[in-house]
Amino acid sequence: MSLKRIEQHYAFDGEQCKYSHYSEVLQCDMTFSIYLPSNKEKKKIPLIWWLSGLTCTDDNFSQKSGFQRLAEKYQVAVIIPDTSPRGENVTDDKAWDLGQGAGFYLNAVQDPWAKHYKMYTYVTDELTGIASTLVHNFSGKESIMGHSMGGHGALVIGMKNAARFKSISAFAPILSPSQVPWGIKAFSSYLGEDKASWKEWDASELVKGTDIPPILITQGTQDMFYPEQLEETTFLENARENNQEVNYKKIEGYDHSYFFIATFLEDHFDFHMKHLK
Repeated sequence: MSLKRIEQHYAFDGEQCKYSHYSEVLQCDMTFSIYLPSNKEKKKIPLIWWLSGLTCTDDNFSQKSGFQRLAEKYQVAVIIPDTSPRGENVTDDKAWDLGQGAGFYLNAVQDPWAKHYKMYTYVTDELTGIASTLVHNFSGKESIMGHSMGGHGALVIGMKNAARFKSISAFAPILSPSQVPWGIKAFSSYLGEDKASWKEWDASELVKGTDIPPILITQGTQDMFYPEQLEETTFLENARENNQEVNYKKIEGYDHSYFFIATFLEDHFDFHMKHLK
């Protein structure tokens, strides 16, 4: 394995690390970040995945949210993948909402994207294997959360792997990508024009499934992308019709920023830890 630690910072007695490695799945060099709590009592610790949004890297959450205080408080490891494959040889687009920085956590099947854009398999398989070597005394229990495009990713990955993840949460997620501009653009490019194939990557379709983990969603009313990109009606109707456990909170005055995430992040950690014990 080509794993190399390129940053290490102590934070709240734990370690915030950044690694680089060559991804066989994505066929390019990748970075990711991980927080390892102090675990002074040598107990089994769970793992939470954080998936970031459009234009982000693994640095946004680690540097802006202040999550390390909570991860140390609850003694949980947190892993943060990048949002897409990267590099000069990786297909890109001039627009900020497609290509590098906009992987949408799916497996592309259309050229020229198919060679590199397989973020779903990268997260659920390759990076999962790496994480298991880094989290000492891992309990085997996992939850997943994310923001915006990453909220879409957390919901899709969490629901497609319902036996694996104990809970799912999201801040301002793209809930119905097949119906909104961001999702239509990405799905058309990565998956092609057959909209039937889009259902596999649409949270509003996947929520019709069975044995889905409990879900928490927080959305600000002053979000510049709400409701155009983040409309919730279809998702919540499908969840209700299929008796899914979804707590959707709409908070007055908050926007799409990391100020919003930092404000309500403890609510999400509390939610996940109830299911990770």
